[in-house]
Amino acid sequence: MIEPVLVVGAGPVGMTGALVLARHGVPSVVVDALPGRMLEGSRAICVQRDVLDVLERVGAGHEVVERGVTWYSGRIFYRGDEVFSMTLPQPAPGHFPPFVNTPQNSIEHVLERRVLAEPLIQLRYRTKAVAISQDADGVTLEVAGPDGPDTLRGSHCIAADGNRSTLRKLLGVPFEGHSFGDKFLITDIRAEFDFPVPERRFYFDPEWNPGRQALLHPQPDSVWRIDWQVPDEYDLTEEQANGDLDKRIRTVIGDIDYELVWASLYRFHQRRVPTMQVDRVVLAGDSAHIMSPFGARGMNSGLADVENAAWKIAAIRSGWGGPGLLASYDLERGPATDENLRVTSTTMRFLCPADEGEWERRRDILERSVTDRSVSAEIDSGKLSEPFWYLESPLTTRATAEEIAAFPTEPGVPRPPLPGVLCPDFGFPDGSRLRDHLGVRFTLLVAADTAADTVEGPVDPADPGHGLEVVVLPQGQTSVDVPEGGGVLVRPDGFIAAVLPRGASLDDALRRATGWVA
Repeated sequence: MIEPVLVVGAGPVGMTGALVLARHGVPSVVVDALPGRMLEGSRAICVQRDVLDVLERVGAGHEVVERGVTWYSGRIFYRGDEVFSMTLPQPAPGHFPPFVNTPQNSIEHVLERRVLAEPLIQLRYRTKAVAISQDADGVTLEVAGPDGPDTLRGSHCIAADGNRSTLRKLLGVPFEGHSFGDKFLITDIRAEFDFPVPERRFYFDPEWNPGRQALLHPQPDSVWRIDWQVPDEYDLTEEQANGDLDKRIRTVIGDIDYELVWASLYRFHQRRVPTMQVDRVVLAGDSAHIMSPFGARGMNSGLADVENAAWKIAAIRSGWGGPGLLASYDLERGPATDENLRVTSTTMRFLCPADEGEWERRRDILERSVTDRSVSAEIDSGKLSEPFWYLESPLTTRATAEEIAAFPTEPGVPRPPLPGVLCPDFGFPDGSRLRDHLGVRFTLLVAADTAADTVEGPVDPADPGHGLEVVVLPQGQTSVDVPEGGGVLVRPDGFIAAVLPRGASLDDALRRATGWVA
């Protein structure tokens, strides 16, 4: 029997990890202490375009879009005035939209059906991890399930069991960071709003939540999510019992009919583990990091985590992944976590100022934005999620020092297609996209007027790069600049591993990108 990979946690991150492994031909056992999927509440809702591509690689992207609400419009209000508006660009034909709002329980339903239909995946609910140990050859997980204690053995383990991760505690890994004082009330209501289009609306200091803020997000089936910042002493149970929750909702929606679908209270945190890899165990998603949800960087970063981990584990198991490949998981996703925490911490300092100086700066920006729209760029309601970049990863054949020095790192700024950046997508004449052509190994992009063997060194089938796919780019595409007589090497997760001029060694770049070069 082929030893599986053990996955702890059957949320979006855990199930996506199992499906990515299956795509690479690797079996897995997914365990979760819950009796089944959580069916209530929106929880995470906003999925970013490049993460939809991750889901599409496991057969789920289009259905997640179909089940959700696509929005292109966002507006910010200060008290009674609109101070900012944005319109996201429409996607090219056949491409995913910038963002789609699909509730987490709906995403889990899509993923679970694929997991249950996949013969390489065994899904076990009501199965709690109680102990874990590792040796040079694998991981042993002690579990307690419906039939009593059991011992599971796997080559590796993915810990994707959420912010209260049992695996993290069993491994003795600290979860360092801080919490914010204010709470946030989240309600899902079903109502027919008269908005002309689905849009994200952010309210600073509205008369119905003075001194704090609120956020509206559209969801499928006429459900809207309303997030209120509320004081630390706020009591949801009491407000539901005395009718004040209905009054609160009415201050936003007026006298229209509505149905309360779900209500919950959260405190937001900024925390991360000091390392996302402990020998043969990798921590992904909320097990490894939690952050403010403003900007949709939680679930999106977790799905990016697990795709990164899964293709590397599959490569190691297949023999083409080198000794340095698994360690690159923390070296790539650790800085991505730091960047997300930096961006969301800046947002939370604007939403929840820590001192009078920060309050004064916020008031000044919001008040000036009423009459001067140029000031609205300084309003921070959450910088929207985007892919991280791995310019300094040990797997990346580095760009020049000048290119790295000029690389833009601020949120929302387009990234040039340097080594380490997610490869830009584009269409082919047959209606397919570049990302449709990415395989479970590596892809070499060459120009239409360039022979595929102009990059030096044919790939030996015994070498780590065996299975390399060559894709000839269509005439006239300008998204990726392929050097004359050279090529662009792309990883299974779509990131550029190397930009190779004529005569460069493809084998050297592949060996580096697969962890064989120290």
